[in-house]
Amino acid sequence: MKRKAIGIDLGGTETKIGLLNIHGDILKKKIIATNVEKGFKNVISKIGYSVLEMLKNENLTKEEILGIGIGSPGSVDRHSGTVLFSPNFPDWQYAPLTEQLEEITKIKSFVENDANAFALGEWAFGKHKRCKNIIGLTLGTGVGGGVIINDQLLVGANGFAAELGHMIVQPEGPLCGCGSHGCIESYASAPSIVRQAMEYYKKFPESYLFEKEKLSAKDIFDTARKNELVSKLVVDKITTMLAVGISNYVHIFNPEYVIIGGGVSKAGDILLNPLIEKTSRYLWPSFKDTFNIELSNLVEDAGIKGAASIVYFRNK
Repeated sequence: MKRKAIGIDLGGTETKIGLLNIHGDILKKKIIATNVEKGFKNVISKIGYSVLEMLKNENLTKEEILGIGIGSPGSVDRHSGTVLFSPNFPDWQYAPLTEQLEEITKIKSFVENDANAFALGEWAFGKHKRCKNIIGLTLGTGVGGGVIINDQLLVGANGFAAELGHMIVQPEGPLCGCGSHGCIESYASAPSIVRQAMEYYKKFPESYLFEKEKLSAKDIFDTARKNELVSKLVVDKITTMLAVGISNYVHIFNPEYVIIGGGVSKAGDILLNPLIEKTSRYLWPSFKDTFNIELSNLVEDAGIKGAASIVYFRNK
């Protein structure tokens, strides 16, 4: 019986490939450079042959694999397996990802937006697996989201639903990469967090936060724990805007859990605790105590596990 799957976490810099069992345990993992600049066909060829090499090294045949799941940034057509558009992959417009991968591996392949894949990973392998109603929110280079309602991934008419990072929480807010102003992503993505800190430089040039040669979102959360003023102001703004967004998600989707992942989520309690407290302020009384906000426990392997879960979700 086919019980194993391949999960591929496709990133702009590196791509993670994992062999998983049905319980979500990673049996083997490999990381390769994506080399986006070499073009679509080169990237897919390298991934495909890396999968075949992994199976050979593990003494597995392609017939023993249920499928390959790929979590890809950008807009995807999950039915045709096509990446319609991805900002970090310039030549990937209407790119036939699964067709090319299947041609190399001869294994049935599935593609999903990477944030949707994260939500599916929580549904399949997270600490609340098989929970019927989950919102997955990823905070990293961008802000992405996936929504599962009654065990079904919410995709919408064209497959683009649940772009949670582009809910506008402040119409006159900062410019977002999508072209709008005041999206959650323009506050809570890692680059946006750094930008907001740098805006305080003229007012607080003496802050030791600015002694860093290259400031990161992690630096800001770390110094906020030490009560550094600029960092505290930035964290307060981030958690407020996220709380506004999450309260809206809760009013719309009525989830049991809001699970937060991505690199920014590694900040831990200094992000989570104020977020829980502030979200409560913006809720109707009837929605309070109906859900929990938690950090993902899938950590570094969330992308691989989320991608593999696409296979199990499509075959359930």
